[in-house]
Amino acid sequence: MPKMKSNRGAAKTFRKTGSGKIKRNKAYKSHILTKKSTKRKRGLRKATLVSEADSRKVSIMLQ
Repeated sequence: MPKMKSNRGAAKTFRKTGSGKIKRNKAYKSHILTKKSTKRKRGLRKATLVSEADSRKVSIMLQ
């Protein structure tokens, strides 16, 4: 039986941390940035973790 293929979109979007959690970038940072405050845009730069509810589904897509 052949190996499972990982979802290529998910592989480019998510990364695993050293402890096994899944890291993601925040949304709403690509366009229409003039009406967003500097504080809000600065917060969107930082990566965050995928929620526990979604992490199982994402880890399956990364295998």
